[in-house]
Amino acid sequence: MSLLAVGVSHQTAPVALLEQFAMGPDERVKALHELVGSDHVSEALVLATCNRIEVFAEVDRFHGGVTDVGRVLARQAGATVEELSPYVTVHYEDQAVEHLFTVAAGLDSMVVGETQVLGQLRAAYALAREEGTVGRALHPVAQRALRVGKRVHSETGIDKAGASLVSVALDRAEARIGSLVGRPVLVVGAGSMGALAATTLARRGADVVVSSRTEASAARLAETIGGRAAPLDRMAEELAAADVLLTCTGATGLVVGTDVVGTAMADRPGRPLVVVDLALPRDVDPGVAALPGVHVVDLALLQGERHAADGDAVGPVAVDDINSARAMIEAETALLRAERRAAEVGPTVSALRSQAAEVVDAELLRLAGRLPDLDARARAEIVRTVRRVVDKLLHEPTVRVKELAAAPGGTDYAGALRALFGLGIDADVTPGAGRLADAVTVDPDRAGGPA
Repeated sequence: MSLLAVGVSHQTAPVALLEQFAMGPDERVKALHELVGSDHVSEALVLATCNRIEVFAEVDRFHGGVTDVGRVLARQAGATVEELSPYVTVHYEDQAVEHLFTVAAGLDSMVVGETQVLGQLRAAYALAREEGTVGRALHPVAQRALRVGKRVHSETGIDKAGASLVSVALDRAEARIGSLVGRPVLVVGAGSMGALAATTLARRGADVVVSSRTEASAARLAETIGGRAAPLDRMAEELAAADVLLTCTGATGLVVGTDVVGTAMADRPGRPLVVVDLALPRDVDPGVAALPGVHVVDLALLQGERHAADGDAVGPVAVDDINSARAMIEAETALLRAERRAAEVGPTVSALRSQAAEVVDAELLRLAGRLPDLDARARAEIVRTVRRVVDKLLHEPTVRVKELAAAPGGTDYAGALRALFGLGIDADVTPGAGRLADAVTVDPDRAGGPA
């Protein structure tokens, strides 16, 4: 069994494609069970955020696993595997572990150093546990990823240097209309992103109004930040008074229409409105951007600014902090690799000892047949002696194979042991990382990193 990571993120795909992967809670549960119900996937965890959807799975075959996961992703996006292949990345074994750790640390985010993805990974892991789709293979990997992410944020300056996606978006809003201190801002959505947005706005001194489909949730959030709650059916009225609209719901359709914003703008001639849409799929009708006096900041804009900066993440992060985080990830990846390899050798050692025990039992039975008159005391001593000799002969090689398996180098010592003693356990090929199409159609050894 081997770890596989297959996904689409802001690193490789446009926001328009990422929107097609948007998943509600029920769809995530369905995807989890569809994955573990496929031919080659035994465990699965689905990380779905506004910037990515990635599947981390334990598979029995590389090609078969990639095919199974690719089909689920294609179905979710309403596309074919061939259509998705230019945008999907594939990581295997150590590269998959390192990638997950990098994501958890916030180093693969649109804004390097942001912390929200760590909470999203924690929620994804909790859902997979609840649905029973993670087991002995993924449990330690996910738990280690959460520890690595927390450690990176606590032991480096990445938290202070990096900004959240919300902060970056609000920076764009302030660049348009000035400081948010005392400004009326309408936040639509009271989930995790809405709470983060409302809290950040309150810290910047904004006068925050919270609206949500669940009025009780809006009221709780508003009370927490010292703001005010308003029902969604009063959106036009609230917009007429607001300088900023920030929306981040989990809806699968449009929440803010052009007509609503147009009505609000008609009641406030000469006053600009900044619309910040951080939802995926988007909450705000694209036609809103064409209305006079309206400036839209959305994920597509932030992604474009990121790529325009020659691949550097939006928000200043010290190079030393990034290097420290990467060194930490590399060390943690090596440690987990050693633990996994040592654990993988266990079944081989058990098989070898079982085989030796069978040989001993057979020989002792043959001895009993040839020497039926042997007294019980002598027979017991012979049994103890033979078993002690076999145990001593096996002790050194079994201890050494565990040590060697945990050491770097990639040599398959467990495989060599199986071959030497005829234990007959097959092993799968181990490719690296690359694109979905390459992984499905090309020899594993040719797979490379994202183009």
